[in-house]
Amino acid sequence: MELRHLLYFKTVAEELHFTKAATKLFISQPPLSRQIKELEEELGVQLFVRNNKRVALTNAGKYFKTEVDTLFVRLEESKEVVRKIHEGVNGEFKIGYISSVYQSQLAEILKLMHQEFPYLKTSLFEVPTLSQIKALEQGGLDVGILRAPVLSEKLNVESLFFDPFVVVVPLTDYKIHTQQELINFLSKSPFIFFNKDFAPQYNQKLVEICQRMGFSPDITHEANNVHSILQLVEAGLGVSILPLSLKKQYAQLNVSFIELRDIPINTEVVLAYKESNKNEVLSWFIEHYTRLKIN
Repeated sequence: MELRHLLYFKTVAEELHFTKAATKLFISQPPLSRQIKELEEELGVQLFVRNNKRVALTNAGKYFKTEVDTLFVRLEESKEVVRKIHEGVNGEFKIGYISSVYQSQLAEILKLMHQEFPYLKTSLFEVPTLSQIKALEQGGLDVGILRAPVLSEKLNVESLFFDPFVVVVPLTDYKIHTQQELINFLSKSPFIFFNKDFAPQYNQKLVEICQRMGFSPDITHEANNVHSILQLVEAGLGVSILPLSLKKQYAQLNVSFIELRDIPINTEVVLAYKESNKNEVLSWFIEHYTRLKIN
């Protein structure tokens, strides 16, 4: 049995007409009929019922068509994987990341990657978690740095680190000495945060933290990236609760980061990628980025 036998069978099974199938395959009808007969003889079954008026699949033919269709789909997937492996070291590697993760490690990895793959083009995309998941599933990104949970059966997820939350307030002379003073201050302050539809898990964490402190946050201003949130806090328009890892990234801003004691709520930063992506560059990136993050 050769691949052409399966292709001929698949085409006839789709067209249910030998002449039309032959035209589609760019061969004449008699050779096509012979190839189908050879396939039936090799299998020892009748795949088609045919007379002068119609062609129909037998029960065995219907089952075989399902298996052959699956085989051709798998073959196309394999061809795509092979092409991506070949193009990986010379093509484009697309990395997604969220604004609320400190990216100094990513810059280090990109320097090493250029040394390892000098002809590779790397593209960075600042994309929120939900959009990253969709892009990863559809092949628009090769790898994503995002926050859990990643609810997708198509993606592999590797934990990078757990990031505790801190209160961010404008830098003023006002001093907060106790946890109760902090709670009183926050309960009366306008909050600046991510839109609920834009970052639902993040928004839920904020509400949960505030509820643990005994109040509901008054979210007065919303933004779709952490840079804008921090700039609004710096301008004195409100307060926010954000991951601690941002403190190093935005040390130049006139804001204060206040530790949340006795509230063990954090967020997990993860690496996500499509399980079927066999790109050599992806394997290299996962190995080196996770190692750097751990250290």
